[in-house]
Parts: sequence; C-alpha cells; structure tokens
Amino acid sequence: MTARLAAVLWDMDGTLLDSEKLWDVAVRELAVELGGVMTDAVRHALIGASGPNALRILFDGLGVPSTPDALREAGEFLERRVSDLMTGPIPWRPGAKDALNLVRDAGLACALVTNTKRSLTEFGLDTLGRDYFDISVCGDEVPEGKPAPDPYLRAASLLGVDPAHCVAVEDSPTGSAAAAAAGCALIVVPCEIPVPPAPGRVHRDSLVGLTVAHLEEALFARV
Repeated sequence: MTARLAAVLWDMDGTLLDSEKLWDVAVRELAVELGGVMTDAVRHALIGASGPNALRILFDGLGVPSTPDALREAGEFLERRVSDLMTGPIPWRPGAKDALNLVRDAGLACALVTNTKRSLTEFGLDTLGRDYFDISVCGDEVPEGKPAPDPYLRAASLLGVDPAHCVAVEDSPTGSAAAAAAGCALIVVPCEIPVPPAPGRVHRDSLVGLTVAHLEEALFARV
C-alpha cells in the first residue's frame, strides 16, 4: 500500500531559521567561561543536540568535569545568552517561509519539532508565526531528545497521523537520525555541517522551489 502524505514535520534551528549562528556565539562564550578551547569537532558535535546531551558533549570535549552544579550553571548561562540573542526577528533560512506557506495552502498537517527547549522555542515562533503549525514539540517535552525518535513520534501522535505518512525536514545528522528512527520520510537541507547520504534521505541544497510533489517523492524514496 502506498503511503499518503499527511503531515510535514519541521526542525527549527538551521532548517527554518538561521539560528545556529546564534547558538554558536553562546556556546563559544560558554567555552571561554569554562576555561576550555572550543574546537570545530566539538562545535559540530553540538549541532542538533538536545540541551542535556549538548552540555555533556561540550564538557567532555573541553575536558571539564561535568558536576551537577557545573552542568546546571552552564545550562542557565546558555538559556540567558540565547534568550538575549534571539530577542527580535531571527533570520529565515532561504525558501523557508515560502515552504511553510506551501504546506499550509496544501492543507497538510504541520508541526515544529525541535530539540530546543520550550522557553527558547517561543522566541523562534515569534519570528516564524504560530499560525503555520498545528502543534510544536520541544526537546524538554519528551523523555529523550534527538537523535532519539521521541520528538517525532510525539509530534505524529499529537497530530493523529502515522509517522510513515510524515515527511520530516532536517539540517543535521542528529535530527536526521531521529526522523529516520521514528519512521518518517526525510528531506535533508544541510546548514552548518554536512549530512552524510543514506538510503531514504532526499538531499536538497535549500528549501527554495520546494513543491508538494517533492514532499510526496520523499515518501517513495524511503526504503
């Protein structure tokens, strides 16, 4: 039986919004506060990671002891700094607004599925517009964030659709792994780092020119 496209599930940072650059400022400042040196390898490993996982990756990469107090203080620093940086309009990724309009006009269900915590996601929604999304799922609202499938499974459940009838749109290896593990079809539009090709992944250079036919083709590309 051929899967029917029912919903599009969008990542936020690096996919719809050019906000990874804001996170880059914050995590590099945090690395300085912690007395470590941020390498490109550590920074790349952080892209797409959920809050708790990102802090563990950062502390391990910097060689800094990850005591509970240190992790808590680092998390508070990041939330304050990213909140400051996200105040005001955030730049869109190329073609993202047209892509959201396309999905809305096609009458498809639409969800924002991000590893970013709810308090910070609200800044992103201020730019994106809440009317585009039927629901949103954040990293602090599921048992495990991406690369676990939990955020995508929760989004599909809230929408009342089968994940096999959903197309996820992602920019990072972490998010791509989560969408695939949930059973979603996948369109990958890399932003800050490359995403390796894999069976069932449809790669695009940008969201510019995206059509419903492209979304439907992603369902057939899945193996």
